[in-house]
Amino acid sequence: MRRALTAAIVMAFAAGTGSAYAQDAYTKAAKAQFDMIKVNLSKTATKVPEEAYAFKPTPEVRSLGEIIGHVADANFAICAAAAGEKPPQSGFEKGKKSKADLSKGLNDSIAYCDKVIAGLDDAKGAATVQFFGSAMPKLSVFNFNIQHCNEHYGNLVTYMRLKNIVPPSSEPTK
Repeated sequence: MRRALTAAIVMAFAAGTGSAYAQDAYTKAAKAQFDMIKVNLSKTATKVPEEAYAFKPTPEVRSLGEIIGHVADANFAICAAAAGEKPPQSGFEKGKKSKADLSKGLNDSIAYCDKVIAGLDDAKGAATVQFFGSAMPKLSVFNFNIQHCNEHYGNLVTYMRLKNIVPPSSEPTK
């Protein structure tokens, strides 16, 4: 019943809008939001020099590289949950240290999330999966991932500023 109601609401909203998003409005919006944050994350992993990957502002927090690894692990885990699958990769935060390994892991996780969202539309996105012990629509799980990526990009921005690196989101547009 809950899934049918959620699907009905999604479909009613999508049918009632007159914008380019009318067809699969929620899925297209989620994809657009992920497209924005994934660019900043990927550019960060590329832009930050190798020696900054070990940087920690205080001993109690993750290093910059560990945050990138954490985001890679989380992308795989959360997007796999949205797909109803097991994560295809893991172990970046605790198991990888080099810029090359962490950048590749992050970019692979982004490609995996892109694949998951490409397989969704608003009707499929309204189907529920188990996430943190409760049934959630797949698109809600995907949106949780977007929020998580933005949260940790905020951490990375602070780290970059402390190292006098201009974050990708603050670079002048061309």
